[in-house]
Amino acid sequence: MHTRSWVVLPTTAAAALLLVSCDGPARIAEPPRLSAVTAAPQYSASPDEHPVEMLDQCDPATFNAAIGPGTCLSAHPGFSFSSFIDQLTRMQNAPAWRNAPSALSLAFGTTLRAVNRGGEVHTFTRVAAFGGGVVPLLNALAGTPVPAPECLAAPPDEFLPPGGVDEDVVTTHGTALYQCCIHPWMRTTVAVR
Repeated sequence: MHTRSWVVLPTTAAAALLLVSCDGPARIAEPPRLSAVTAAPQYSASPDEHPVEMLDQCDPATFNAAIGPGTCLSAHPGFSFSSFIDQLTRMQNAPAWRNAPSALSLAFGTTLRAVNRGGEVHTFTRVAAFGGGVVPLLNALAGTPVPAPECLAAPPDEFLPPGGVDEDVVTTHGTALYQCCIHPWMRTTVAVR
C-alpha cells in the first residue's frame, strides 16, 4: 500500500529544476508555486506505524530570490541559499536537510509515514540503491552524479509540498532504502525484520 495526503495548492507540486549552462553559471528554472499551503495535519503514530520527518531549514527570502517565489515556504529564517550551496560544495551535504530518523529497524508490515516538516518540496522515494535525484547541480555538489532510476521515473504525486504526507507499508524483508529525489543526501535506511 502506498498512499499520499496533500495540502491544498494552487498548482500541482513538482521538483524545481536546476539547469546547468555551458555558457555560464547554473541557473534555476522557475519552481512550482506553493503559496497556499495549510498546516500539516497532526497525527498520532500507532504501533503498526512509524513516523519519518523530512526536514530542511531554508531561508524564504534568499531561496525565493535565487530560485523563484514559492520555493521556500518556511515561516522562519533559516540558512541562506548561498550558505546552503557553500555547505554542499564543501561537505557534499547540507545537514539541516535530512530525514529523521536516518536509520531504523521495523517489523514486516509496518507503515512508514513520511511527513514533510520543511519549507521546500521533498520526496520519500523507495530506491534499490541510493543515487542522485532530479536536480543535476545538487547531484554534482552532493557527489551523486548518477540519478537513481526511481527518481527519474517518479510521478508528480511523489513530490510533497510542505505538510505533505507519504505512507509506505514495508512488505519485504531485508533492507529498504528511501531518499529525497531533490536533495539526494536526505536518506532513510530501514532494516525490516
